[in-house]
Amino acid sequence: MARRPRLEVPGVPLHVIQRGNNRAACFLTDGDRRLYLKCLGNAAARYRCALHAYVLMPNHVHLLVSPDRPGGVALMMQDVGRRYVRIFNDVYKRTGTLWEGRYKAAMIDSERYLLVCQRYIELNPVRAGLVSAPADYRWTSYRHHAHGITDALVTAHELVERLGLDDDARREAYRDLFRDPMEHAVIERIREATNRGWPLGGEDFLSRVEAKLGRSVRPPKRGRPDGGQDLASVSARPEMLI
Repeated sequence: MARRPRLEVPGVPLHVIQRGNNRAACFLTDGDRRLYLKCLGNAAARYRCALHAYVLMPNHVHLLVSPDRPGGVALMMQDVGRRYVRIFNDVYKRTGTLWEGRYKAAMIDSERYLLVCQRYIELNPVRAGLVSAPADYRWTSYRHHAHGITDALVTAHELVERLGLDDDARREAYRDLFRDPMEHAVIERIREATNRGWPLGGEDFLSRVEAKLGRSVRPPKRGRPDGGQDLASVSARPEMLI
């Protein structure tokens, strides 16, 4: 059975997840993490992708990235995987794949879900119990956005830029987004959309994407999870989007 093509449109952010094979570690040292970020930065620049947020977990990676060309994210991920795995295998005297199949990705409706998804990404170390606060984890974009610790990899999305009139106001507003825990329902919807490759957004967003791609981007109807609550109903509740 042919694999369904990934959905990617220039200018539309994607939430990307790539996991280690069999959930095994893909970073063993800080040197590995620095190497991965170097490969990522080079590939993002080469294929004109703006990296808005990221986190390197022990056995997987989350990225929030906007391509500036058709297929840009796919080319970026191929480049990163090829370069990083070759060096990783050489260093650790291993062979074979490092990643668990193809990366997962979902297009994100910026107005409804970009800040939610960015928050989801940068809170991963807290949910995993690695740290008690997002600022305590080094291998993430959080400190760039929240505390002004410059990370050359990161290009702030315009919605982050609009959080305040100056840097101090933006950083304070950004930190405020993290004061309350995320709703479990929102976490599950981000995970499901990304793992299945379906866009995360409202009706208008889905229609615009379909017009650009010339195909349906909606998941097959199989009933509604979580007692019939759908994505649109979650999106409409402000308390679930902060």
